[in-house]
Amino acid sequence: MKTALITGSNRGIGLELARLYRDNDYTVISVCRESNEEIEDIAEMVISGIDVTDEASVAALPNLVKAALGDTQLDVLINNAGVFENETLAAMDFDQIEKQMQVNAYGPLKVTLALHELLGQGSKVAMITSRMGSIADNTSGAYYGYRASKAALNAFGKSLANDLQGEGISVALLHPGFVQTRMVGFNGDISPEQAANGLKARIDELNLENSGGFWHSNGESLPW
Repeated sequence: MKTALITGSNRGIGLELARLYRDNDYTVISVCRESNEEIEDIAEMVISGIDVTDEASVAALPNLVKAALGDTQLDVLINNAGVFENETLAAMDFDQIEKQMQVNAYGPLKVTLALHELLGQGSKVAMITSRMGSIADNTSGAYYGYRASKAALNAFGKSLANDLQGEGISVALLHPGFVQTRMVGFNGDISPEQAANGLKARIDELNLENSGGFWHSNGESLPW
């Protein structure tokens, strides 16, 4: 049985990804700050109390995952945990910007590096990013921290794709779409279920030849 580890999987898109992978016969490992009944019913193992910005939390992950997998490698790692805020010229908050950088950019990189030893030939890493991290696509401004953090995540993911190529590990930068989640006040164009289906389809298509790409969950290639 294949294995998938998903961060931020106690609600929203992450929860639906966990459900979808479970329904496709994957062993699902959920990593989150707070567990709940929904994810407990879905995941084979829930590792709660994990803050991706906390060095000690992230450092503990490999041994906790090994307790569930033994010598089995992770087939899919989905870095989904994230936060969304808005800053404008009239209301700039640098502490808020730093928090988004820590969670949205540094967190996924730290998790991927911590779990690197559990990845191997054929493993796939998905960074759940945003088209708001596209510099070419920015025509409206604002959202300084969110845009910058996702642009940084895209840069990290592209470098990882190059550096992990020789190990047979592929990496994708994936925009889920404008999804009806708590993060955006449940405004959105698609449901978390629709987003999860699109994201899984892109991960299924991921390989060493297209590693490092930046895609919308609907399959559209996005500009950097």
